[in-house]
Amino acid sequence: MKQSVKNGIDNIEKYDCVFSGKRLGLMTNHTGLQKSSLKSAIELFSTEYDLKALYSPERGTCRTQQNRTGVRDYTDEKTGLRLPVYSLHEDRNKPINGIFKDIDVLIYDIQDIGSRYWTYIYTMAYAMESCAKKEKTFVVLDRVNPIANMVEGNILDFRFQSFVGRYALPIRHGLTVGELAGLINKEYHIGANLEVVPVTGWSRCRYFDETDLPWVNPTPNITSVDCAILYTGICLFEGTNVSEGRGTTRPFEVVGAPWIDPFQLADSMNNMELPGVVFRPVYFTPMHSKHKDTPCGGVQVHITDRDSFKPVECGLKLLFSIRNLYGDQFCFLPPTKEGGHPLIDL
Repeated sequence: MKQSVKNGIDNIEKYDCVFSGKRLGLMTNHTGLQKSSLKSAIELFSTEYDLKALYSPERGTCRTQQNRTGVRDYTDEKTGLRLPVYSLHEDRNKPINGIFKDIDVLIYDIQDIGSRYWTYIYTMAYAMESCAKKEKTFVVLDRVNPIANMVEGNILDFRFQSFVGRYALPIRHGLTVGELAGLINKEYHIGANLEVVPVTGWSRCRYFDETDLPWVNPTPNITSVDCAILYTGICLFEGTNVSEGRGTTRPFEVVGAPWIDPFQLADSMNNMELPGVVFRPVYFTPMHSKHKDTPCGGVQVHITDRDSFKPVECGLKLLFSIRNLYGDQFCFLPPTKEGGHPLIDL
């Protein structure tokens, strides 16, 4: 039986005093939905309260653009209010330079996926810093961690801070986005006036699909709960010349390259007898991203037991197996800019 859960947006009536009579700004995207009605946070706050502006993370407030796609400022036409939409993606100074002047409270409502390398949580942190400097209240409408409360992976080395890793978090951090906001606010001395509207009814060991919440893909390439689990390990392949499955119907579930023998790789991985996972030989052709329109051999990673499966360990062992088997063709990608770190280090 699925667990009956309410996200923060479903509990805002208990926090009416935080929103009523205030000029509100909202940072959200297509995942900011109420449970029962699927009404968006934009619709809800523009109807019930004084919503003045929208603030966009990577890919926009309502759009679902592909990875690393920039979003410029624009005017929202959907609400009929012609609200300004300010892009905050990768621009930590922009909130300080005037775009918070017409609001008293900034609300954050975006579904997290439980991984350290996820740009939305750092956009949230930059906005929280700006709210602290401008003496604005910052409100997080909390949401469940879809991959539950397990923790795995290394702690970030601060020499490799970036927009996909800014704080000393493990790769799979086990926290909700509201808990992350509280940790960052306290441990990194941001000092924001932070309010968290909590999740209710959720047991922390439960995965998203064990609740009655409606699943909405957080990004175009996170298509299921198993995909989100695998992301914490398979995302490491973004720093290599091996496809992590972008451009296929199974991103982060299939891994491969034109020069990989899928049967040899599947045998190599299955012989390790890693807990909770089986590897199936596959061929696939990405429609975009790495190896676009080029047939690839590789494996599909099938989770058989979520509780024993360790996705970060799996990703690392798969990466080393490919490097050891195909060392002449495998490589780590170079830095994207001169003097920068290779993506694998970030």
